[in-house]
Amino acid sequence: MKKLVVLMSAALLLLSACSKGDAGKTAEGTAAPSSAAPEAKKEGGDKAKSVELEFYFPVAVGGPITKLIDNLAKDFEKENENIKIKPIYGGSYQDTVTKVMTAVQGKNSPDIAVLLSTDLYSLRQMNALEELTPRFSKEYLDGFYEAFMGNTKSGDTVWSIPFQRSTIVMYYNKEMFKTAGLDPEKAPKSWDELRNYAKKLTVQDAQGKVSQWGIEIPSTGYQYWMLQALSLQGGENIMSNDGKEVYFNKPHVEEGLQFYMDLGQKDKVMPQGVIEWATVPSDFISGKTAMMFHTTGNLTKVKTDAKFDFGVAFLPANKQFGSPTGGGNLYVFKDIPEENKQAAVKFIEFLTKPDRVAQWSIDTGYVGTTKAAYETEKLKKYIADFPQAQVARDQLEFAHSELSTYQNGQITKLFNDNIQSALVGKISAKEALEKSQTQADQILKNFK
Repeated sequence: MKKLVVLMSAALLLLSACSKGDAGKTAEGTAAPSSAAPEAKKEGGDKAKSVELEFYFPVAVGGPITKLIDNLAKDFEKENENIKIKPIYGGSYQDTVTKVMTAVQGKNSPDIAVLLSTDLYSLRQMNALEELTPRFSKEYLDGFYEAFMGNTKSGDTVWSIPFQRSTIVMYYNKEMFKTAGLDPEKAPKSWDELRNYAKKLTVQDAQGKVSQWGIEIPSTGYQYWMLQALSLQGGENIMSNDGKEVYFNKPHVEEGLQFYMDLGQKDKVMPQGVIEWATVPSDFISGKTAMMFHTTGNLTKVKTDAKFDFGVAFLPANKQFGSPTGGGNLYVFKDIPEENKQAAVKFIEFLTKPDRVAQWSIDTGYVGTTKAAYETEKLKKYIADFPQAQVARDQLEFAHSELSTYQNGQITKLFNDNIQSALVGKISAKEALEKSQTQADQILKNFK
């Protein structure tokens, strides 16, 4: 039986290496989806044929994700007696993406996967995906926030459905703001304010040893994502919308990288050298840094573990506000039986009903992917009690598609490597970006 793989992926390497944190309206919202459950097929005249779907996904943020997925699978099975969901935990983003690619190349395609939304062009290059445009109604697809749809489409064709999606937001410690003489209800709104706030929030002893940093922005894993945010704040994105061009060496990107570098190397308000993606939230929670840039997917973890009052705000603006979207989409694979495709679509419908999207956002911190989710009583009440949960949704007005190209794993890896070389002081911003552009052009030339 074909496998159903749902991978919550933020994997950074795809193909040779992988790279790099929705619902429409249903009967619980306003519009019924166009697809239906797979028809029960009879064996021996009276026994319905069952479909077993293996559900693979990685876990990239803090929180009890595996328990949540187990519970969703059980709830789905209660409503669909002939469809069995077998959750399988694929490890890291990299591990799970590698498993999917290996299965596709081995002619044993998974059924469904939660993969990074940015994996679109690489999966299309492999001819691995089932087109989803005819599987769902326009009304269903229109229920998603438009900012999340950019990485789901090629032209007007829909290839995946938003699931666990995110943007980058700024977290800040309100108690540290008070101690530094800053208004705890006013986060920095510009780059200049961010630099000035961070200087006031950096604490060091007479020997110069820092006990509290003003800000931390990760420099491993998703540094390209952080730089993309800074570039968007300069006015433009860093790639075309057809997966064939990147703009790494443009002035707005260099300006963003230089600011990123200066926070540690010049302003001394951020640790110099490597800042690990996974440890930044821990540093914030433990009081080692007063502010951090990180995915809204860690919001619930911070809410649960932080022993202090904290705020969440838009990323500060340069010429404008801006953040790329992030996170994973649900993909259905092409080379599987029709009954598996229908079962996969039914599972997607289940996962993207407004109440479930709302609960997933509450439980994880990911942004609710549909407008209908924010109309549910449970999410309205949650936001009323915890207004920080609405910041990422509001920032979608200024959000843009995440970096996604053909050979996306290779492009992202080379970009990450060159950015990190600049952040640790090995090369200049200009050198890092010119090198990235030359390498990316060489890879993408066959797709133009």
